[in-house]
Amino acid sequence: PAGARKGSYETGQRTTMIQISETAAQKIKSLMAKRGLDEGGLRVGVKGGGCSGLSYTFGWEREPRFGDEVFEGPGGTKLFVDKKSYLFLQGTTLDYDSALLTQGFVFHNPNAKQTCGCGSSFGA
Repeated sequence: PAGARKGSYETGQRTTMIQISETAAQKIKSLMAKRGLDEGGLRVGVKGGGCSGLSYTFGWEREPRFGDEVFEGPGGTKLFVDKKSYLFLQGTTLDYDSALLTQGFVFHNPNAKQTCGCGSSFGA
């Protein structure tokens, strides 16, 4: 199932997972292939800023960093999340919206107390 593998890269601890939808997994695989990456995953994180106080961040990496939480989704796709960002993302599902006007990765984050209209910023 989506998000079946969960835990810390550093310690192997079990934690509340971040899930990857089938649609998001397909998009991750497609974008990795376009970048010539045959291994690695998508780094997701949280940083201060945005219209609601916190913003989501994305980046491509070949391997997790020491201390990262690593989550595996459909087709072996992986998310790498630093420990600080994980505090705001635990229990989240990463999805992909393919609608023409709103196309992009979408977080269904139960920790978000408020969100903005653009969907890339939230308050916790």
